[in-house]
Amino acid sequence: MSWIYKQPVEIIFGVGELMSLPERLLSAKKPLIVTNSFFLENENVKAIISELNAEVYTDVSENPDVTEVNRCSRFIKETGSDVIVAIGGGSVIDLAKAASVRSDDIRLYHGTGISVPTDRKVRLVAVPTTAGTGSEVTCVSVLSDRESGKKCPIVSDGFYPELAVIDPKLTVSMPPYVTASTGIDVLCHAIEGYWSKGHQPICDELAVSAATKVFRWLKKAYEQPDNIEARVNMAEASLFAGLAFSLPKTTASHACSFPITSIYNVPHGEACGLTLDFFARVNAKDNRTVQLAKELGFDTVESFADAIFELKKKVGLRTDLSEFKLTDENINELVKKSHHPNLLNNPVEITDEILYELYNNELS
Repeated sequence: MSWIYKQPVEIIFGVGELMSLPERLLSAKKPLIVTNSFFLENENVKAIISELNAEVYTDVSENPDVTEVNRCSRFIKETGSDVIVAIGGGSVIDLAKAASVRSDDIRLYHGTGISVPTDRKVRLVAVPTTAGTGSEVTCVSVLSDRESGKKCPIVSDGFYPELAVIDPKLTVSMPPYVTASTGIDVLCHAIEGYWSKGHQPICDELAVSAATKVFRWLKKAYEQPDNIEARVNMAEASLFAGLAFSLPKTTASHACSFPITSIYNVPHGEACGLTLDFFARVNAKDNRTVQLAKELGFDTVESFADAIFELKKKVGLRTDLSEFKLTDENINELVKKSHHPNLLNNPVEITDEILYELYNNELS
């Protein structure tokens, strides 16, 4: 077996490491902090802004739209920023990645197959505040285009941050629901990265470690928000899972999550987790899925899938879409829009018959 592993992001991990940022950015002349307005109340973030004498940009929604990226890109040009520090969850980091290439219109690359220029004009530092997306170490930016009803990722080597600073202390302020939703996203990244057709050994080991941590620590982080041991382990799980799927890419659960989020506004992590146990059962005929279940301590893929389902219930996440009372027309739309390229990474072919089984019976 031949394989290549590539990870250009310098990674710094540790409780309190946020405060090392000013020293690491001494050469920055016009830094820009991209964050949520909520984090402007965080004492450490305020101290970072003050020490760096940074501009601040907070126009970021939960599922960033291409128009938001374009606005941020214009702001970067207007302020002459030479380094962007993205402090936030996946939405903030994904927007900062896409804006950092300073395209006049990011829609040129959104679901079009046109390659994004890799000669980024500004430096990018990512500081995650959720144990979730792993966006700080990936070359992926997931964006919405609400005008066209489309949500999909853009993949470009130009999106890798120069530096990722993971400070688990920042995740303590996450509300329980966000802990749960982003945490199940971590599990999806780990599992999908492992069974993806693009799998490779280093990513496999990271995926197993990440999934093991989620099964052990997510419920505790959800129930005990101030438990720093749980937060450290979930932050590690998120980082490991980000590294685990960055090269292999995700599969069927992520493909289905895009229409579930864009049509029904189900947050990304929860939308991915909705179908994960279903696809585990579908993939039971795949030897690597059987192997993964055993590596995680389960006797069968069925018990592995059951554990995913039970974890979702324990942390208060949806297990179906019954609240939306899906019609035949709704289901037809979901099936059609689930045909995202990530579906082709799945180890078992996902047919329309399987998708109709998912939306008609499992999630309705």
